[in-house]
Amino acid sequence: MGFSQAITHVLRNYVNFRGRATRSEFWWFSLLMVIVYVVLFIMSSVGIATSADPQLWGLLAQVGSTGTLVWFLATIIPVSAVWFRRLHDSNKSGWWYVLTIMIGFGGFFFFAISALQNEVAFTIGLVLGLISVLGGIVLLIFALLPSTSGPNKYGEVPTRASSNN
Repeated sequence: MGFSQAITHVLRNYVNFRGRATRSEFWWFSLLMVIVYVVLFIMSSVGIATSADPQLWGLLAQVGSTGTLVWFLATIIPVSAVWFRRLHDSNKSGWWYVLTIMIGFGGFFFFAISALQNEVAFTIGLVLGLISVLGGIVLLIFALLPSTSGPNKYGEVPTRASSNN
């Protein structure tokens, strides 16, 4: 599966959390995500750096920052769906993704509370943050695993299933 084919397949399966996604589908879509975020980051950074007044961001920075938020909100569902399907392809539950994300949000929440000078919240946030990083490493390893050969409990091999669509 090539770049444009993978992007089209992911976007056509925008809210499909069932079935399986090949490694190429997952990684081509991940590449698109990285490219868009890098472009938006550069726009924001250049806009901030070239702003005459650091308190007032220039138009480029505003467009980059707003674009980042809009892109994140527009892609949070397809990103989650393709993660689920990729995990399914290696016969893993999509709940691994949810667990890692929830632990990460928990860590962020406790770090935010620790701004109130609460050492317990800071420690909890730190531990949850580290667990989330470890979970991210586990997810990366799962995403790198080859597909299970033949059908598994999540469906047919993606190349066969996608040719029937």
